Amino acid sequence: MDHKISILFYSRIASTNRDNLVPIYLRITIDGQRIEQTTKRFVELSKWSNTRGKMKGAHAEARSFNSFLDAIKHKVHTAERELLHDGKEITYQTFKEKWFGVDVKVYKILEVFENHNRQVAQLIGKDFSPATLQRYKTSLDHTRSFIKWKYKVQDIEVTKLNYEFINDYAFWLKTTRNCNHNSTMKYLANFKKVVLLCIKNGYLQKDPFVGFKLTKREVERPFLSKDELQTMAAKEFPAARLNHVRDIFLFSCYTGLAYADVKKLKRNEIGVGVDGEQWIFTKRQKTDTASRIPLLPVAERLLDKYKDNPQCMSGSILPVLSNQKMNAYLKEIADVCGINKVLTFHIARHTFATTVTLSNGVPIETVSKMLGHTNLRTTQHYAKILDIKVGEDMKALKGKLEDRI
Repeated sequence: MDHKISILFYSRIASTNRDNLVPIYLRITIDGQRIEQTTKRFVELSKWSNTRGKMKGAHAEARSFNSFLDAIKHKVHTAERELLHDGKEITYQTFKEKWFGVDVKVYKILEVFENHNRQVAQLIGKDFSPATLQRYKTSLDHTRSFIKWKYKVQDIEVTKLNYEFINDYAFWLKTTRNCNHNSTMKYLANFKKVVLLCIKNGYLQKDPFVGFKLTKREVERPFLSKDELQTMAAKEFPAARLNHVRDIFLFSCYTGLAYADVKKLKRNEIGVGVDGEQWIFTKRQKTDTASRIPLLPVAERLLDKYKDNPQCMSGSILPVLSNQKMNAYLKEIADVCGINKVLTFHIARHTFATTVTLSNGVPIETVSKMLGHTNLRTTQHYAKILDIKVGEDMKALKGKLEDRI
């Protein structure tokens, strides 16, 4: 980073001593911030030039005094060169520590990242969820691999982080790691949290993300239409495993629970709500936020269907298979039902948000609460894709307008 250092020698008249001599001070200015200290030398005021910053004349006393000042200048420039040679950013703080001989601890980005993750691990269940820790661990692994790829070293000093580092990191994630744009932005957002921690602790003076846009692209969230949902629900599959997987998928379609939340759902998380009906009272594993969901009739029937299943004797509410198997069987189910979509379990959550709730006039604030979203903007992504609802609403409007003509 560019820096500017200036050196000035000046007399301090207010500190004139008993012999009527003025002390000469050194002022080093680094990017507008000053370091001032006495040279421990005194001169007669009439012999000193503040304009030139040196003693007047060419006599022996003046030459000796000015040589002493030149030696101090040389010492300043030597300190500057040594900082540059060590690859350190020259700032007021780094130069001050160098000038006064302070032993400065060198902070490295992966060490800071690892310490951050250790603290997150100790706060699981309090401030963070296991999923959050896993996300930071993955981001740390990517950062470590990128540093090895770009710098051929195990770690780098925090002060070497700059815009070029961030830009090259994004390029590496998209090419070498083959991440899509939004995944790249997520990994960089996790990394930025650690970078901001460095800035707050004073390890880094400037945010290397300045000028870099961490914007995600809008992506279409697939969901089942009303007809597709009904087709799947009415289908009887010859293989029991497909009926089993279909039922659990439908339960998620009518509750909005993600795979991890369905899998961990216990019978004691079903209770009576404020309306006297059965509700789900749980916490999302991903965000550890509360999620309260009234049970729709379809979901209640499915719970009743599996209440005596041997796999549910330990308290689990449904016999959920592994996510890998669920998704593999859902692809078979899609083929049998003639659904031309890449069916995964998470589509059930999208279906709840769109086809089951928003399309049927449930307010977006209510849907957001049931989904356990911490931000209404997350839920608004679903509302943007409801062309079906827009079409139905406009069709009703047309009917009303025609009746008035």
